[in-house]
Amino acid sequence: MFAKSFTALVTPFRDGAFDKSAYEKIVSWQIEQGTHGLVPCGTTGETPVLELDEYAAVVKTCVETVAGRVPVMAGAGSNVTKKAVELAVTAEELGADALLAVSPYYNRPTQEGIIAHMAAIHDATNLPIVLYNVPARTGGVIETETVVHLAKNYPRIAGIKDASPDLVRPLEMRRALGASFALLSGEDATVGAYLGQGGDGCISVTANAAPALCAALHNAWEGGDLENFRRISADLLPLHRAMFCESNPAPAKYALSRLGFCRNELRLPLLPVTEQAARQIDAAMDGLNLSAARAA
Repeated sequence: MFAKSFTALVTPFRDGAFDKSAYEKIVSWQIEQGTHGLVPCGTTGETPVLELDEYAAVVKTCVETVAGRVPVMAGAGSNVTKKAVELAVTAEELGADALLAVSPYYNRPTQEGIIAHMAAIHDATNLPIVLYNVPARTGGVIETETVVHLAKNYPRIAGIKDASPDLVRPLEMRRALGASFALLSGEDATVGAYLGQGGDGCISVTANAAPALCAALHNAWEGGDLENFRRISADLLPLHRAMFCESNPAPAKYALSRLGFCRNELRLPLLPVTEQAARQIDAAMDGLNLSAARAA
């Protein structure tokens, strides 16, 4: 279930409110373009600034629009364990197929605290859970030993999204946990290396703007077409860099506004990208012939 290209979706806003119509169009386009799975309400979805009713509306819209065509892995992340559990239970009730659970940020818990946090989510739901390790945002690492402990002691801990530059980790986890544990990259620019080290796929920010290319990259890898895989990897590199020229999801949301899917609107404390960043994103998209006409 958890392999190849999953898109970490933005949450579109219009005049400060969730833009349901825009979201339906984004989700439908993603599936038409060949995306293998969708992640609503992750980091890219601005989840920390969503109220619970908004979170529910986003997940519900995603699940209903997808209608079983690809897996929906709903973000259930918070640095407050009680809130993370509440999000997880809500996502399960709304029909999500899996949960993405980030380690608590800002609080900087010990590894034992991370285990207790994930155990609480696990025990409150019946869905498979993908751990999310993103040290640059959380201020801490889910250590490999902790991942192994969670996977071996909590049967629905099914994988990890690893946004870490340490490419030894997938080798270690694959050796310890075998083929059934899903290893998903959280770094678009190094996904090729991650796959080569035993990874199964990527939860991608870049796929917001280029879902067909990101899906084709993983299809080429799965099919053993290394020449095409390397070509697509090289072609995508400027867009990978552009998607992180400022804080995610501002560049991705700008890209989708340029494609005509939503407004270039974020919630504070995030702001739209600067003119300089917009020029970098424009150049990367133009280099791939990504335009509103093509998106349509």
